[in-house]
Amino acid sequence: MRRWMQSSLQRKLSVIIILSMIVPLLLLGVFAFTISTHITEDKARLSGMDTLTQMNNNLDFVIRDVENVSMFMISQQEIQRYMSSSREDSIARSEIIGLLTNLAASKKYIADITIYAPRFDTSLSTSALYHSELSSQVEISEVKHKQWTGVYEVENASGRQSVITFIRPLRSTHDYRPLGWLSISLNEKVLAQSWSVLPRIGDGQGQVWLINEQGHILSTADKSQLAVPLESSYPGLLAQIAPSASGTAKDGSLSYGKGEAKQTVMYQHNRAANWTLFMMISSDQYTAQNRFILQLTLIVVLLSMLVSAALIWLVVSRVVQPLRHLTRLLYHSDPAYPLPAFEIESHDEIGRLSRSYHRFGNHIAQLKQQLIRNEARKKEADLRALEAQIHPHFMYNTLSSIHWIVLMSGEKKIGAMVQGLSDFLRLSLNQGKDYCSVEQELNHIRNYMQVQEIRFPDKVRMSWAVDQSLYGHTMLKLLLQPLVENALIHGIQKKDTPGTITIHLEQESGWIRFMVLDDGIGIEPERLKQLRTMISQSIDSAAQERQPMEHSYSDTGYGLRNVNERLLLHYGAKSCLHIESRPQAGTQISFAIPLEEGYRENLDCG
Repeated sequence: MRRWMQSSLQRKLSVIIILSMIVPLLLLGVFAFTISTHITEDKARLSGMDTLTQMNNNLDFVIRDVENVSMFMISQQEIQRYMSSSREDSIARSEIIGLLTNLAASKKYIADITIYAPRFDTSLSTSALYHSELSSQVEISEVKHKQWTGVYEVENASGRQSVITFIRPLRSTHDYRPLGWLSISLNEKVLAQSWSVLPRIGDGQGQVWLINEQGHILSTADKSQLAVPLESSYPGLLAQIAPSASGTAKDGSLSYGKGEAKQTVMYQHNRAANWTLFMMISSDQYTAQNRFILQLTLIVVLLSMLVSAALIWLVVSRVVQPLRHLTRLLYHSDPAYPLPAFEIESHDEIGRLSRSYHRFGNHIAQLKQQLIRNEARKKEADLRALEAQIHPHFMYNTLSSIHWIVLMSGEKKIGAMVQGLSDFLRLSLNQGKDYCSVEQELNHIRNYMQVQEIRFPDKVRMSWAVDQSLYGHTMLKLLLQPLVENALIHGIQKKDTPGTITIHLEQESGWIRFMVLDDGIGIEPERLKQLRTMISQSIDSAAQERQPMEHSYSDTGYGLRNVNERLLLHYGAKSCLHIESRPQAGTQISFAIPLEEGYRENLDCG
C-alpha cells in the first residue's frame, strides 16, 4: 500500500484530499458532541452548585448558631459565678445543668453541651456519657482557642452516636483569666439530614461529603466512611482544590477520573468552620442523551464523504500536471548553475509557487556571492591583524641570538626585554594559525607588558582577575593585545601618576566575557561617541571605508574597529566591543565569545 501511494502523486493527492475532507467533518462531529456534553454537564453542575449552596447555608446557620450559643453561655452571670467561686455550689450547678439542657433540647442538632470545670475536677453536661472518644481528637486542657474536632463516637442512654464537637475556652468576663472549657457537640446523624435533597441530583446516585481541613470525612450518608480520609478513596482530589497563592479558598467544580470512571465534583468551602462540602455525580447520569446527536453526526459525515469523493478527481487532475513539471525541473537541475525557469501563468497557489521558485533561485545565487565575499573579508581581516604585528621569522631568530649575547654580557634587564619581545612575536605568529587557547592569549599579553614595563618603569602595573578553568577554551587570537595597548598608550601614559591595567575574564551564561579596564585619563564624551559610532559600523561599510594598512593598533579608532570587525565576522553581533569611560576615571572595553562554538570553518589551533 505504501509503495502504491509513493509511486504516484495523483494517488497520493487523492488520498490526502479525501482525508482533508474527512478530518474536518469528523472534527465537526466531535465538536458538536463535545459541546452538547458540556452543555448537559454545565446544567448538572449549576443544579448541583445551587443545591450545594443551600446545604452550605444550612450548615453555616448551624455553625454560627453553635458559636452564638457558646457566647451566650459564656456571658451568663450564673455560669461566671459558678466557675469563679472557690467552692462548688450544688444549687448553682443544678440551675446551670437545667439551662444547658433547655438549650440542647431547643435545637435538635445539638447532641450534648458540656462545661469542664477544672477547679472542681468535674464537668456539667446535658447527658451522661458511658463512653467518649473525645480524647482521641483533642486534649481539653490544651485548647487555647475555639476549634472544631473531627467526627468521633460517644455512647449514652440513647445508644452510640457520632458527634462533631465545638470547643472553646471559658474565661472570666472581668479579668479574662481561664476558668474552664465549653463544648457543644453536634449530632452527625441530624446534620446529615441536610443531604436528604440528594435524590434530586443525578437520579439519586450522587454522593455528598462534609470534609474538615485535615481532609477527613465529618458527615456523609454512608456512615462507614466517617472519619476516613477522602484521599484514601479519591487520591489527588484535595490537591486540585487547594487554596490559591493568596490563601483564599474558592468554590467551584471539576472533573475527576477518566473514561467510565469520570465524575463531576462540586465543592464549596464553609469559611465559618473551615470545612468543605463535596458533591460528586457520575458522568453517565447526564451523557446518555448525547448519543442521538453522535449518531446523527456520523450519518451526515458519511454522506458528505461520498459526495466529496466524486469531486476529488477534478481537483487532482488540475493540480498534478504543473507539479510534475516542477518536479522534473528540480530533479534535473545542477547546483552549480541557476535554477531553470518554471513559468506558470496563473494567480492560484501554483502560480504563486512558480514566482516563489524564481525568488528562491535568485536568493540562493545572491547568498552564494555573499558567502564568497564574507569569506574573503574574514581572511583579509585576519591577515590585517597579523600584518599589524612585527611578523618576519628572521627577526624572531635574530632576537633570540641577541638575547643570548646580552645574557652572556650580563645585561639581565635587556635580556628580559628581548626575551619578552621574542615570546611576543612567537605567539603573534602562532605558526600561521587563526586560533589559540585562552591561556596562550593571556601569555601573549604578559609578554607584551613585560616589554612595556621595562620601557616605562614604575608607570604601569598589571592586575589579573581570571577564571583559570577557562584556560583550555579556544578563541580567535590577537584580540586582547590591541585593547591592552590602547589602554596603555591612551589611558596610562597620558596620566601623571602610575596606573593599573586589569584583565578580567569570567564565564557568563554560556559565554566567556573579557574585560580590559584601566584607571587612566578616560575618554571625553564627544570622542567616546565618535569611537562607538566608528566601531559600530556594519561589516559592509567597514569594507568600503578601509583605512591604509600602515596604521597600527596605536591608532585607537582603527585598532578597535579592526578587533570589532574580526569579532563580528567570526562570532556574530553578540560578540561586538562595548566601551565605557569617564574622564579622569578610566576606561572599560569588553567583549564576549561563545563558550562552546557550534561551528568553526578553520579550527587550526594546536
